[in-house]
Amino acid sequence: MHLHSRIIVVFAALIASVTFAEDKNVPTADELVSKNIEAKGGADALRALQSLKLTGKMLVQQGQIELAYLQTKKRPDQVCTEASLQGMTQIQAYDGKEGWKVSPFFGRKDPERMSADDVKALIEDSEIDGALVDWKTKGSSVEYLGTEDVDGTPAHKLKVVRKNGDVSFVYLDPDHFLEIRVLTQRMRHGAHEEVETDLGDYEKAGGVFVPTSIESGQKGAPDKQRIIIDKVEANVPVDDSVFHFPTSK
Repeated sequence: MHLHSRIIVVFAALIASVTFAEDKNVPTADELVSKNIEAKGGADALRALQSLKLTGKMLVQQGQIELAYLQTKKRPDQVCTEASLQGMTQIQAYDGKEGWKVSPFFGRKDPERMSADDVKALIEDSEIDGALVDWKTKGSSVEYLGTEDVDGTPAHKLKVVRKNGDVSFVYLDPDHFLEIRVLTQRMRHGAHEEVETDLGDYEKAGGVFVPTSIESGQKGAPDKQRIIIDKVEANVPVDDSVFHFPTSK
């Protein structure tokens, strides 16, 4: 009986030591954010990147319709996205304070200011660095939730709760530590919304890796819009008027 008890104690000690070793190997949220920053090009390169111009095409309705695509971003938090087809251009823009849009495909050719709910996605789009970089400065919180399968990849899953209460689950590739998926949950016009964005085909511009394949839409929706970037330009001069609500002359 005494020998049996001793074996149990030794066995328990072995299990505890193995568990402790495994815990030591589990990365923290801060470690993963640091790896993500380094993977993108490093903190210095990210700080030096003041503007981005992305030119390509947008595919909608399962790729049956192709629109010319142009997105311009400028620090600290400005973005303008244009999608053009047959002489008409849809615009969504945010100047750091308010958002506005032009929706000619819905019969609206004059600029309209966007509601606080509608502008949430634009505010996220304006982040050149993504949700993880400088998360403390942004007033967010970040929590590591372990790994989760993303199309066969055991991705690191980070939960980002933004200052406005919106939640983004950021999935990092386990080998390269770049974002491969972002799932954002938010309330929009009183309804719960889940938007899933897959990112890939990273290319370097201005010393920073930028995704050039972006597929986005409601989680579980069969038809998501796909954006393919053909040209990435870093630190191009951009006039702030691009982002501001147009004033009549």
